[in-house]
Amino acid sequence: MTPTQQVALWADELRAMAAHGLYYNKDIYNQERYHKIQSIALAMLALASGVTLDTLEPLRNTLLSHLTPFAVGDAAIMDAAGRMLLIRRADNGLWAMPGGALDVGETAAEGVLREVLEEAGHYCEVTGLAGVFDSRLWGSTSPHHMYQFVFLCRLLDKPPIATPSHSHETLEQAWFAETDLPPNIDPNHAGRIPVAFQVWRGERPPFFDL
Repeated sequence: MTPTQQVALWADELRAMAAHGLYYNKDIYNQERYHKIQSIALAMLALASGVTLDTLEPLRNTLLSHLTPFAVGDAAIMDAAGRMLLIRRADNGLWAMPGGALDVGETAAEGVLREVLEEAGHYCEVTGLAGVFDSRLWGSTSPHHMYQFVFLCRLLDKPPIATPSHSHETLEQAWFAETDLPPNIDPNHAGRIPVAFQVWRGERPPFFDL
């Protein structure tokens, strides 16, 4: 973990502490203290991300009020030849499993299938759980602590959507064997993709961090 990533993690921990305090403790003096902690977390996040405080300020009542680690999901889509479908992200140009943040009102599996449809235009079904990963331990560059669900999936026999709703997030997509993965994989996915291959082959049970 780089110093910048460590500062971002500390900021996220303070953000969570302040959110819990503001939600559960209504004493006016403690509310002032938790607002101060929230401001410190915001300043640390700005320092770590290189974004101005004015830009981050609107997040105070949304992102900074979140009480727990964020839940996100990715799809390890496998074909009969043992290849995985990866997308090249538009935000950083790196290859990754399709996926994203999970929404309130959907299961983790439903959220992953939605993300695949939005980003890659494919209709899939979930065949199993590859694992639940703690973002702090798997190369994430996000300033926020996340629980990352990875589901094994396969394509349904339905034609893909020509222009997915979130196609602007994806530069291209391609199938890769484990022995022929692209060199420029998103660091947050580089360690989790081999685990998904292992679970798919039945070499290990679904993974979770201890």
